[in-house]
Amino acid sequence: MNDRAILGCLIGTAVGDALGLPYEGISPRRAVKMLGPPTRFRFLFGRGMVSDDTEHTVLVAESLIESGAEAAFLEKAFARRLKRWFLLLPAGVGLATAKACFKLLIGISPRNSGVFSAGNGPAMRSAILGVFANDIEQVSELVRITTRITHTDPKAEMGAFAIALAAHCAKFGESTKPDEYLSKLRVGLRCDDSSDFLALIQRAIESVQNNCATQQFAMELGLSKGVSGYVYHCVPVVIHCWLSHQDNFQAAMRSIILCGGDTDTNAAMVGGILGAKGGPDSIPNDLIDGLMLCPFSMKSFQGLSAQLQSTLESGRRCQPVCPSWWFVLARNVFFLCVVLLHGFRRLVPPY
Repeated sequence: MNDRAILGCLIGTAVGDALGLPYEGISPRRAVKMLGPPTRFRFLFGRGMVSDDTEHTVLVAESLIESGAEAAFLEKAFARRLKRWFLLLPAGVGLATAKACFKLLIGISPRNSGVFSAGNGPAMRSAILGVFANDIEQVSELVRITTRITHTDPKAEMGAFAIALAAHCAKFGESTKPDEYLSKLRVGLRCDDSSDFLALIQRAIESVQNNCATQQFAMELGLSKGVSGYVYHCVPVVIHCWLSHQDNFQAAMRSIILCGGDTDTNAAMVGGILGAKGGPDSIPNDLIDGLMLCPFSMKSFQGLSAQLQSTLESGRRCQPVCPSWWFVLARNVFFLCVVLLHGFRRLVPPY
């Protein structure tokens, strides 16, 4: 594995996040009528902006670099970054993550800050863990540490592991056979009650093998109005989309976003996995060029990927370069204004 897989994961996550963001929370039917197909950015005058999905992926990457991926240091490093992120007024925060960040701010230990929730917060930031990890054992350990700081429901950890494992399989640059992925998932899951989750993933794999579209699979799960942030909804659909479009980034984005619901997070997860497989070259240039990565940049992504690769090879801890707090705060205020404008737009036709 080289830093092209890491960089591809970071860029793929950001592109998926930005493409899906304008469609978030809109029914699939209305989304197409109001915005058109998700073939280009539609958030800000033909440009795309990133949200908490990309931000959390970067927080995890920075924490891995600072801690050298050592468990005790990783927990503390990630907790510090979550507190800083929360204080700088991010526009989109899941309820469980917000509660956990507040507990961290008032001095509660990272080991006790998690909230019992099966939301997709841990899953949205876990693809980078799978790309970084040397083996499935390390994937499991890193997922456990970064999940339980915010979410303690075993379902959240299983969902995060499934996404991280997909990225871990993808990073070697070859297409993953669905049955092989399922076998590795069965071995890697450590939860005593994983039978329901495994049944959902197996159902997704059988649907892929029957050449069913991801939208059709989502409807079969009863998600015709959109794929929610509940891990038993979003993760099987994301895995279905990844396995169906392993060599076609743009088709995968269109497929997952047109399922509706939590479109930015679901597209970010798919994008991170596919980016890990093909690297930056697998992502269309027009999407990369149209991406407003602020408060990050392509240069900072390249620096992060190089530092992560160095951490992986040496195990040494170092301090990553982070955006200035005042710059992040200013960006978050501007981003919130754009989000509010989109909210007002949704009050008018077409419905």
